[in-house]
Amino acid sequence: MPSIASLRSEWLSNPRGDILAGIVVALALIPEAIGFSIIAGVDPKVGLYASFSIAVIAALVGGRPGMISAATAAIAVLVVPLVRDHGVQYLFAATVLMGLMQIAAGFLRLDLLMQYVSRSVITGFVNALAILIFAAQLPQLMNVTWLTYAMVAGGLAIIYLVPRLTKAVPSPLIAIVVLTVASIYGGLKVNTVGDMGQLPSTLPYFAIPSVPFTFETLRIIFPFSLTMAAVGLLESMMTAQIVDDLTDTPSNKRRECKGQGIANFVTAFFGGMGGCAMIGQSVINVKSGGSTRLSTMVAGCFLLFLIVALGPLVSRIPMPSLVAVMIMVSIGTFSWKSIKNLRSHPWQSSVVMVVTVVVVVWTHDLAEGVFAGVLLSGLFFASKVMKLFMVESELSSDGRTRTYKVTGQVFFASTERFAEAFDFKEVVDRVVIDVSASHFWDISAVGGLDKAILKFRREGTAVEIVGLNQASATMVDRFGTHDKPGAGDKPAH
Repeated sequence: MPSIASLRSEWLSNPRGDILAGIVVALALIPEAIGFSIIAGVDPKVGLYASFSIAVIAALVGGRPGMISAATAAIAVLVVPLVRDHGVQYLFAATVLMGLMQIAAGFLRLDLLMQYVSRSVITGFVNALAILIFAAQLPQLMNVTWLTYAMVAGGLAIIYLVPRLTKAVPSPLIAIVVLTVASIYGGLKVNTVGDMGQLPSTLPYFAIPSVPFTFETLRIIFPFSLTMAAVGLLESMMTAQIVDDLTDTPSNKRRECKGQGIANFVTAFFGGMGGCAMIGQSVINVKSGGSTRLSTMVAGCFLLFLIVALGPLVSRIPMPSLVAVMIMVSIGTFSWKSIKNLRSHPWQSSVVMVVTVVVVVWTHDLAEGVFAGVLLSGLFFASKVMKLFMVESELSSDGRTRTYKVTGQVFFASTERFAEAFDFKEVVDRVVIDVSASHFWDISAVGGLDKAILKFRREGTAVEIVGLNQASATMVDRFGTHDKPGAGDKPAH
């Protein structure tokens, strides 16, 4: 049970900044949620209700204070075939199952997989998202009048110049308000939020997804739910890490896994689509002064208030004002230092970062980009460790004993070099393989040791293994075959 001090710290340590930041985020969520609904092929209210519900529930049960979760493009693109072929009710059912899977992932501690994501992959992920955020604004800047460009430029000027005068109110909020007033009272002809889609005028209500409760339904939704759960958790864990870095505060990734699951599970019963953490809105929140759960709660609640109570006014907000905010987010999100570091960092790290960016931007699939980066990081790491491996040998003064000293890590990537290090045709009475400065990691390594010992024995050479550490000896005793009956004399450990 959290203490009073802990609750106060997570909710009321920065009320003014959190409330103002939440208002900015709510305004920025509206066109995004409508756009993601259009991508998924559902009514705009499905994305808007989801953004409200997920944000509010994540504020209550999530593991990263100040992070914004809502309907996202990463989930929307995954459900297009499901909605097209089976309808929106199957989307709600798939979102319920998605939530249950994410809750299970929290209990299974799958958040620990983030330990295998290198810093280069995270940097590439951030840069790719910054590029995608900027690219998503381009449709609003094409086939428009000069007035749109002027308003975007004016919005950016307000966003970057106002903080030099005062930081009492977030500059993105000032930009949205000023440009909205200018657009309404000046009669400016620019695209508005209302042009994106019709805003709902009623509150969401509880309803069980109207689908048959059969194995056939489960067969249909299961692959979609599994993919949605995996992508949602991946993006949420990555975004949580980024917010950790931005705020220099830790987060509870395991709790975040469960929180995302609870949010998606509940949201499906209120007519919402699945979602996850949003890096763009999270950056807006942090840069606007939001830092606690209150900012996320305000964002969700104010979003619902805007669309239900102030729908006609919200629909008149000019899109150039929101485009200016999102361009600010893309500029602030991109790690500009990473470009300079391309020359100073190890080339392997730079390649991992660039490949992650290219794959994400090319496929618009965050999971594929991160998978490519993690795979490449693993290959580079294995190659580096393999190069540290070596085998030296020394012949005794009487010419009857050859001692091989193995140094480094013996695993699947180094077993070939391990086998090539021995001269099986050399005529000696005895071979000593000293592994005191090495470690055997897997069954491939044990298999390589078996192969070397048995080859020496076939040549009539006695073999002795010395220096096995406890962990390696356990591996060899369990999986080795050279000391089994019929394989020859058992070597001394």
